[in-house]
Amino acid sequence: MTAVRETKASAPDPAPGTPGSAAAPGRPRVISGRVVRTRSGGLSLRVQGRTVAVTTALVVALVAVAGVTLTTGDFDLSGGEVLKALTGEGSGIADFVVNTLRMPRLVTALCVGAALAVSGAILQSITGNPLGSPDIIGFTNGSAVGALVVIVVLHGSMTQIALGALVGGLATALAVHLLMLGRGIQGFRLVVVGIGVSSLLLAVNSYLITRATFQEALEAQAWLIGSLGNRLWTHAQAIAIAVAVLLPLAFLLSRRLSMVEMGDTTAMALGVDVSRTRTTLLVISVALAAFATAVTGPIWFIALAAPQVARRITGSSGPALLPSALMGAVMLALSDLAVQRLFAPALLPVGTATGCVGGLYLIWLLVTESRKSRA
Repeated sequence: MTAVRETKASAPDPAPGTPGSAAAPGRPRVISGRVVRTRSGGLSLRVQGRTVAVTTALVVALVAVAGVTLTTGDFDLSGGEVLKALTGEGSGIADFVVNTLRMPRLVTALCVGAALAVSGAILQSITGNPLGSPDIIGFTNGSAVGALVVIVVLHGSMTQIALGALVGGLATALAVHLLMLGRGIQGFRLVVVGIGVSSLLLAVNSYLITRATFQEALEAQAWLIGSLGNRLWTHAQAIAIAVAVLLPLAFLLSRRLSMVEMGDTTAMALGVDVSRTRTTLLVISVALAAFATAVTGPIWFIALAAPQVARRITGSSGPALLPSALMGAVMLALSDLAVQRLFAPALLPVGTATGCVGGLYLIWLLVTESRKSRA
């Protein structure tokens, strides 16, 4: 890396409903930061100081939450005992508590939180609408239908449940796409269609539970609440592999996603294949939400709120996928830590806590957007 210089660029206002759209129509927004280029100039990266600071703070928060999660609980451990257990040198009980009980649950929480947040960030950016999340549009319920079919009808394994959730999510995305055909994937139209599809899928979920045996219905209902309890390394490894494959693809396409936010005409003028980019990102978003749902069940609020919070605190003009991923990981891990410590010995599923907070956030968001539309 050789050339590093301050740059300022201007771009059209973001789509209505996205953070930063409050600027006057037609007024360019100022984008500042440092541009780092390779010697050949073939690769360049714009770095904003505020985004770097927020990302660093989120990493520190993530480490802190992980440290508290691993060291506290019914059996308290010191930091040294946790490190020894992680390196295979701890005592038998410390090794069991850290590597069998706490670490798989923590890894699952971090990966699921990051997956949901990036899924929501992509959808909100594509639709230009802060309500564009897999929870609202129905992809989460679609994944739930696929998983329930495997649980109730096929009595499948964890791998088959994940596959069923993925197929269910993709099928829901295809159904929404067909209903939107010729009208464009944007604005409240997609949200309204998604809400309708989500309601239908919720009815299917209820029907599947009524056709199950008593034990199957209990298991399915427990899964539908969304929980990180009793998560083993098989769960953690499944979502970790999905995140390791899908998140880098999303990050690679983040620049094109930022261009798509500027509008189809501008993006095409910059050489972006808008249709292919949207389709690819939509598949990535659905896959992330589907795998996350398959591992923990539906967990609300994270995909809706984490991208918005990350984008506001970074002041980013683009989708801010990396800060969103970290924010989602911190939110879910912190929520799970809270329900474990504040409500002990009761076993409160984390999906219940995030759903309550998410409902309040959704009310606030709807009121805010309503005021903006009237203004």
